[in-house]
Amino acid sequence: MATLEKRGNLFILTLTGDDQHRLNPNLIASILSVLSQARAQSTLGSVLVTQAQGKFFSNGFDLDWAQSAGSKDGAQQRLVHMTELLKPVVAALLSLPMPTIAALTGHAAAGGFVLALSHDYVIMRRDRGVLYMSEVDIGLSMPDYFNALFRGKIGAASARRDLLLRGVKMRGDEAEKRGIVEAAYDSEGEVREASARMAEEFAKRKWEGEVYAEIRKGLYPELCGLLGLTAKVFATPRL
Repeated sequence: MATLEKRGNLFILTLTGDDQHRLNPNLIASILSVLSQARAQSTLGSVLVTQAQGKFFSNGFDLDWAQSAGSKDGAQQRLVHMTELLKPVVAALLSLPMPTIAALTGHAAAGGFVLALSHDYVIMRRDRGVLYMSEVDIGLSMPDYFNALFRGKIGAASARRDLLLRGVKMRGDEAEKRGIVEAAYDSEGEVREASARMAEEFAKRKWEGEVYAEIRKGLYPELCGLLGLTAKVFATPRL
């Protein structure tokens, strides 16, 4: 499940437990609920950091739950269902009125990678954990908003190709070099410290959250269109 802790202007979303944090209807609903809480409590200078316990940030959709449907068609329907359930989570992160940081202390694969990439900044370990899109290896196509997210967030076509068409398991140093993550660190503690430092720096700026969210949405028009997010105009000048 997901929990939310508030420390001053900092919101900490934690995926709890030592499992793989597989994205099933229960976990997705829990994440969405926590994001709604953060939105409702946001103020000037709020920042969200998302982290996970254990060696996985998230290992993607819960394939065991999908296969427990008992038939190939049933499993496929459950996979489509989870894809549609994750869509509002991505939309919530794209429209959240505060900066967002994903602190990866373990693996982020498939839908878990999508969850991480939906944040403004991604920080990861170099000594443990990979970024991995498994769809090409396990025979699944990707929904349109996944593709739009990767086009919007990863500038280099070669990096997108390697992740999506080669199924490369990318470690921290390479992900940092190719501009996919903000930075890579040597340990879990360093990742958490770096994300906290970044969050504190953002909090000091005391940005107007709704303005921040609208600027963010303007950066990803294709993705926001697929997510049903529309741009608004906010003016709170401090001149």
